[in-house]
Amino acid sequence: MNSPGPKKQNLERHLFQEETDRQKEGNLTELWRAWNHSIAYVAITNWQKDREQQMYNKASVRSVFVCSKTKCIIYGMRMMLVGAGAVGESMLKILKWRDPKGEWLSYVLVGDYDASRAQEVVDLLADERFSYAQINATDKEQMKDLIQEHKIDFVMDAAPPFASNYIFDAAYEAGANYANMGTWSVPMEEPAYGLGIENSYTEPMTKYNFDRHEQWKKKGQMAVICLGIDPGVVNVFAKYAATHLFDRMTEAHVKDGGNLSVPGADPDAIQFGFNVWTVLDEVMNPNVEYDQEKGGLIVEKAFAGQETFLMPDGVGENTLVKVEHEEVVTFARFLKQYGLKKATFKISLDDNLITALKVIDHLGLRSLKPVQVGNVKVVPRDVVAACAPQPKDIGTEMIGEMLVGVHCIGEKDGARKEYFLYQNFDNQASMARWGSQAVVAQTGFGAALAIELIGREIWKEAGVFSPEYFDPEPYLKLMDETGYEWHVMELPVKEK
Repeated sequence: MNSPGPKKQNLERHLFQEETDRQKEGNLTELWRAWNHSIAYVAITNWQKDREQQMYNKASVRSVFVCSKTKCIIYGMRMMLVGAGAVGESMLKILKWRDPKGEWLSYVLVGDYDASRAQEVVDLLADERFSYAQINATDKEQMKDLIQEHKIDFVMDAAPPFASNYIFDAAYEAGANYANMGTWSVPMEEPAYGLGIENSYTEPMTKYNFDRHEQWKKKGQMAVICLGIDPGVVNVFAKYAATHLFDRMTEAHVKDGGNLSVPGADPDAIQFGFNVWTVLDEVMNPNVEYDQEKGGLIVEKAFAGQETFLMPDGVGENTLVKVEHEEVVTFARFLKQYGLKKATFKISLDDNLITALKVIDHLGLRSLKPVQVGNVKVVPRDVVAACAPQPKDIGTEMIGEMLVGVHCIGEKDGARKEYFLYQNFDNQASMARWGSQAVVAQTGFGAALAIELIGREIWKEAGVFSPEYFDPEPYLKLMDETGYEWHVMELPVKEK
């Protein structure tokens, strides 16, 4: 074998000057191969070296394509998306729009249990950076193999929440960074309502992830959970309020609503605004609020805490109820240092959906345990999900807006202040621009902007975090830059 020329030797020294000897050996092998192929992958890491402790932060992982024809070096993140549903598709459309030249996103493997669906999304994107594969999100070993085979350095989890722990572990074991849009929780069959989430859940939301923070930190990898609109954007809003609007922020209450409707629809029709599985879990599980003065996390029965809230910008009055949601837990984790004492999450549900959900629950149709039906076994929840009206089928018919925000209360210069920070998304405009209904595109947009911050290495730190851990300003600047409008409205101060 001929020895490499001076130009190649200089390139090697430049690319690997901060790598360890072990990493260098493997990466030089890959680099050698790259010069014998038109485009080849080379694992490159931008290590942040702590010169005092001689430690390396692997939360910042980068890839590079080397083109032997042009000698061009293109850096970028290699991403695997698990779950090619409506939100996953929306997310990828936005990522392609934000980085058309592959400046920070060099490759995306789109995976789904239904390979034809993954292929459909890749064909729609029509971009050579995107490929597809069949993925079983509950098969950790298969996912690890795909991560390693495709040299993935970032895994985006857009699969149903029940698969999130498998994907989280696969990314960790394969050495990739990770993000998701929500977490998995398992309530007890007989919840002990009241103080202590651990008394009502065998697996409380976010616990699986945060319990492994030190492991991820030690290994130098980053996991960011709860990306989307809520959780996601509202977490950024809450952090901004805590750090920019108040001297001390005592309360943060997420409110999810809107005025979406289908003109001429049957008044008795049941409409699921988003994934049926997610609705069944979030709404029917015991709900959780944070109240420091009462001892911490308080658990109540479904549909508790009903209130009426006037949404701004003409959206109008919404009737809201508490549901289980990650923000309550992550706010308590990261915003207590700013004075937080109370946090809730409430969502708007129409009467027809509430009635239907109660019937489904009483009949045992939320169950994940297979039941015998004739000669076959079926999972009741799968039947409900298959038969329920699908959100994607009514997107073109809906009019109105989704509006999601966080009501923050605190003190500034000795006076009580209240603000509502929110993001609203018009359904007709969303369908015209993104081909997705508002709740889908709004969620996909929120996740895509966070992925951009990860891809550009603005969010980078080893461990497990949620969005409110980071400086909110880079995210809000991206919202301004992309036209993903957000607003701050001061509310009249209410008496305590």
